Amino acid sequence: MKIESQVAKISSFQHLELLANQVVEGFISGMHKSPFHGFSAEFAEHKVYNVGESTKHIDWKLFARTDRLYTKRFEEETNLRCHIIIDNSSSMHYPELKPNQNFYENKIGFSVLASAVLMNLLKKQRDAIGLSVFSDTYEYYAPEKGSDRHHRMVLNALENTLVRPKVKKNTDTITFLHQIAEKMHRRSMIILFTDMFQSDSGDDALFSALQHLKHNKHKVVLFHVVDSSTELNFDFDNTPRKFIDVETGESISVFADNVKQEYEKQAALYFKKLALSCAQNKIKYVPVNVSDNFEKVLLTYLAEKQNFG
Repeated sequence: MKIESQVAKISSFQHLELLANQVVEGFISGMHKSPFHGFSAEFAEHKVYNVGESTKHIDWKLFARTDRLYTKRFEEETNLRCHIIIDNSSSMHYPELKPNQNFYENKIGFSVLASAVLMNLLKKQRDAIGLSVFSDTYEYYAPEKGSDRHHRMVLNALENTLVRPKVKKNTDTITFLHQIAEKMHRRSMIILFTDMFQSDSGDDALFSALQHLKHNKHKVVLFHVVDSSTELNFDFDNTPRKFIDVETGESISVFADNVKQEYEKQAALYFKKLALSCAQNKIKYVPVNVSDNFEKVLLTYLAEKQNFG
């Protein structure tokens, strides 16, 4: 499905809600091509019938068209609580956008629009949404609710994340993941967007914080947001370059070709280590590239929701 062609129609973050809606509508219209063939546009108003439930609310007309049993969903129903967490440290504002680029072509913009897209789908399914944004401080928190007013408030917070001045901010991922975990009292799906650049606390401390998020039987999905062309493949020409750490200000001058092979080897090993550690901790690990569309994010969410019993 051509989600990217729809996304390209709008470039201004002031239209975040409209843009998210276009992505979701395009995704839903193409779902018959996906592994979720059992879904259709009606899934926003129905849920799959489970054996043993009352047959009172089965939609027999939909059964006649699809040969599948669905029950009608009512407005007061909330099937899922979802809390989205966004890492807003300075490294997430990479790459620096050129004047003709869209806001979602760097890591923070991609994460914000992906979050708005998930919120749109959650709203269609009448599920509750919460949001946390952190960097060197806990910048924003909203608990999980399903009202239209709450949805608008969280969308506004996402837009503010894009317009906030870009000052050097380190990532205190571990501290704030523990704080967020303490706020999560009711079983929820927790979705984290981060580039996995954190302080020198070590991977063990990071996965301890991620494990804390899983208390009370929460489901945790980690979207590892990267600019694959430069952060994974080190796609630079061989002119002398100065590479600057956007969070610490440290810099190093190198010829890209001199380090490209070793860099790509170490990057691949790091990704493999993250995937293995997440699997061991029963955390869904999904690398996403800022130049891709949002299909992987949406398909991951739907697959994890189906397994969230």
